[in-house]
Amino acid sequence: QVQLVESGGGLVQAGGSLRLSCAASGRTFSSYAMGWFRQAPGKEREFVAAISWSGGSTYYADSVKGRFTISRDNAKNTVYLQMNSLKPEDTAVYYCAANVAGTGVEVYEYDYWGQGTQVTVSS
Repeated sequence: QVQLVESGGGLVQAGGSLRLSCAASGRTFSSYAMGWFRQAPGKEREFVAAISWSGGSTYYADSVKGRFTISRDNAKNTVYLQMNSLKPEDTAVYYCAANVAGTGVEVYEYDYWGQGTQVTVSS
């Protein structure tokens, strides 16, 4: 069992930056691939970024590539999402998730989810 708690969301102007954190409980954090997803009002939850258990492989949605960076610190049981050059269309609730089987881009591939943190980008 893994419990995930996101933090770091907030209100930022377009072009600004935020760093999201996701703290995980449990001693097996380093064995999970981790992902970030987001869900805007009236839309389905969508993939943002994923990172392998070692941090050696990362994957991004085309919409955030070059602007967002996913990283992890297994000693701190934490995964991060650095978001730069934010746009109003990045506004959403951001969720972190843990995947026992490995990195993936689909919601159904992830086993554990956090409660989400709101990111709002004003124009």
